[in-house]
Amino acid sequence: MIVARRRETGLGQVFAVKRIEDTMGEIREPLRELTECGLPMALEVMGERWSFMILRASFNGLHHFEEFLSELGIARNILSNRLGRLVEHGILERQPMAEDRRKIEYRLTEKGMDLLPAMIALRQWGQKYGAEVVENPVLVDERDRLPIGPVSILSQEGRILGPEDLALVERANVGKRADGSQAKSQGTVARGDRAHFEDLKGAA
Repeated sequence: MIVARRRETGLGQVFAVKRIEDTMGEIREPLRELTECGLPMALEVMGERWSFMILRASFNGLHHFEEFLSELGIARNILSNRLGRLVEHGILERQPMAEDRRKIEYRLTEKGMDLLPAMIALRQWGQKYGAEVVENPVLVDERDRLPIGPVSILSQEGRILGPEDLALVERANVGKRADGSQAKSQGTVARGDRAHFEDLKGAA
């Protein structure tokens, strides 16, 4: 796959063309080793349809076994199994209902809430490349009530990165720039921080 990145120069717009497979540097991840990467673990927990459907339902406010059962159209034994796995892996937790402590609710943990960006990214990918869907209701920014932007890869200080901006380095070389200078960690962006939208303008 080839990436074309547009940028402004004194002579107008030029395109830097680079293959995606050439953008990550000379180092590769240990592709056969499953313990050195978080992706296989995530796929083991979430890598099938019903787990995603239950998680999406949880983000939509469902908490009770019977709600999941009726809304998702899932078999009772499959639902019980998937809920048990999500609880076992700390994505959901079982809590007694405040109104009737004999009944159980399934609530997202912090670990479960951290899957929201991944869920939204997959949803946006499906909307972009799958069958055209007119989204209703629309996921919006609570303050401005405008549709959310695309989930993006950010640098520590908030620059929006593309595939051509990524590289793999040995841990001992983290922060060492290609020119030999040393970058200082500026901390990570957090809720309410602003990304550098001039990067988006330059790539538009």
